Amino acid sequence: MPERPKSQTPTCRYSESVSKRNNTPALPPRPPIAGDWAEVRLHVVSGKGGTGKTTVASALAIALATGGRRILLMEVEGRQGIAQMFDVPPLPYEERHIAIAPDGGEVYALAVDPEAAFLEYLDLFYNMRRAGTALRKLGAMDFATTISPGIRDVLMTGKAMEAVRRKDESGQPIYDAVVLDAPPTGRIARFLNATSEVGSLAKVGPIKKQSDSVMEVLQSPQTKIHLVTLLEEMPVQETLDGLEDLKVNQLPAGAVIVNMLREPRLDESALQSAREGTLDAAKIESSLATTSLPRHLKIKEITAALIDEAADHAQRVQLERDERHRLDDCGHTIYELPELTGGVDLGGLYALARMLRAEGVAQ
Repeated sequence: MPERPKSQTPTCRYSESVSKRNNTPALPPRPPIAGDWAEVRLHVVSGKGGTGKTTVASALAIALATGGRRILLMEVEGRQGIAQMFDVPPLPYEERHIAIAPDGGEVYALAVDPEAAFLEYLDLFYNMRRAGTALRKLGAMDFATTISPGIRDVLMTGKAMEAVRRKDESGQPIYDAVVLDAPPTGRIARFLNATSEVGSLAKVGPIKKQSDSVMEVLQSPQTKIHLVTLLEEMPVQETLDGLEDLKVNQLPAGAVIVNMLREPRLDESALQSAREGTLDAAKIESSLATTSLPRHLKIKEITAALIDEAADHAQRVQLERDERHRLDDCGHTIYELPELTGGVDLGGLYALARMLRAEGVAQ
């Protein structure tokens, strides 16, 4: 098992001063990330529910770690999706080594607990460890969200920023990149902008300083926000709307990742015939007659059912192509990941990671 960084213990790390107080010994040098996102330190992955954003975030973390790099994969929704993806026990509120990437890479994971993060925040900025213990009993996050509804999102993004900025004694980043499994596309801009909104209420002091520090990274080339979609009308429309929201809020959009892509089961000629209703029924019947079908099945009924199924398939293929054309006009890099037979297990994650690397995500 590779040596884990000291940062695995859940300590307060919301500012550079805390990182300096908890210096990590110099780590062995690691090869820099190359490829489409060589300069990116924070990859935020969002997508409409059901599009597989946790799967894509996990595969992206493996892809970036391949080649001897160290990547932190974070989640903020309390679903323990990462633990399920990597078939490990539920993650506590500390960084845990969860996977080895090809060629010596390492993937660490962190499930951010908003209440624990809030208590860290109080202790760090206001030296309120004792008060924090009392707040935990009373319900710290209920207290916090009553005071400021956006504080939960601020704490989440703050933890991601700290991981991006944290360095060892030699000045090398602890993590080569951070991958954040973020909330769905419909609220991603609001989630990332919460820090700015809360910070605008405080003109000076630690909250203002924290806000400015976080937004400096979020709005810089170090961050890219990737949106995961399926080739269906609603996910594609939400993706296009999400890209527009990011633009309006001056947040750096990255790639659009088309997930669970299905290849047509018919060639182009058959697809056209199926759409037009001109498939040769006699030819299909003749082919069926050569098979060992049970006697109670009627060839004409089977042929009719197959023609109907082919028409439905051809219509779906055309709709997916129409949605793909809509994405082509969005002006962003598009990656494609296929639908894996039987769902995505751990082996499937590594297969998707290889595909992302082949498409240029990292080298």
